[in-house]
Amino acid sequence: MTTLENLWHGNIRPVEQFVEGNAEYRNVLRLVTKNRETLENELSHKQLELLEKYNTSVNEMNSVSEVAAFKYGFNLAVRLLTESIKHH
Repeated sequence: MTTLENLWHGNIRPVEQFVEGNAEYRNVLRLVTKNRETLENELSHKQLELLEKYNTSVNEMNSVSEVAAFKYGFNLAVRLLTESIKHH
């Protein structure tokens, strides 16, 4: 199976490759988790619902920007490869 086919079938997951072994990401994730737990213990039910809506919106925004960044990076890589082949 080609790399492109593996990517299509979900056998390659760039996001998982990024976070795997990334100490900075793990540290930030721990901080997010700790702060989330603190909020869950101190906010009212209504405030927790609002926080959940906020988190959903932020997650959707991050997803959109991650897809755009991936597409841009892929496009840039193809252009660089094309240029290197032309000038080789």
